[in-house]
Amino acid sequence: MTIETPFGPLHAAFNATGAITQLKFGPATQNGNGSSPVNHAVAQQLVEYFTGKRTSFDLPLSPHGTEFQKLVWAELTRIPFGETISYAELARRVARPGAARAVGRANATNPIALVVPCHRVIGADGSLTGYAYGVELKRNLLEFERTRKPVAD
Repeated sequence: MTIETPFGPLHAAFNATGAITQLKFGPATQNGNGSSPVNHAVAQQLVEYFTGKRTSFDLPLSPHGTEFQKLVWAELTRIPFGETISYAELARRVARPGAARAVGRANATNPIALVVPCHRVIGADGSLTGYAYGVELKRNLLEFERTRKPVAD
């Protein structure tokens, strides 16, 4: 399934139960038969995100990875909309202080972009370090969230 976004197409893949296994920026890939099913809940939540009506996702996820990667990816979903943390902080949150490089590698292999918000992890000095889809897209996503972040009363 491909969804057009302000930042280019997002391609989603699902398992047999409808859980997201991949969500990637870029062109669609073939799933063997030339078609991909439409998951209306995913499409709706992504549209709501890009129109400023949603700041978090409630979707079934089934990323393929090691237990450590899955631990890191689960923690990424806890980073609030419009906020960032460092790789060192992410390592601390998964009870692996000093493993910033390992969590950085797990972050880099995240197969579910945006819904598992790896773009919200930055360098300890505030720099925008690598992103699978390029630092410019990372900057644009962070700016998008920053300008749409709900303000507390």
